[in-house]
Amino acid sequence: MPKRYFERLQTIDYLIRIKGTGKPAQLAKRLRISERTLYEFLKMMKDLGAPIEYDRYKESYYYSEKGGFNIRFVKNLAATSALLFSIFLDFW
Repeated sequence: MPKRYFERLQTIDYLIRIKGTGKPAQLAKRLRISERTLYEFLKMMKDLGAPIEYDRYKESYYYSEKGGFNIRFVKNLAATSALLFSIFLDFW
């Protein structure tokens, strides 16, 4: 998979989180992809659990729950897991 694929996914995720996607045609043009390809990205994101909705008044996609995608390599996964578990325990 080309690096550009992940960059587009991160851009879509960011714009959804800030509710700044605009209409589908605008977003597709901004990403330099077709609307069909945009809908494929959105479907894939939804299939992975993203609660994506569209606000017709604000003309933007948004997440109906807080969250986002994180697609990066994490060094020292054991330390990261311990930190996440600690945060989970504090939350629970």
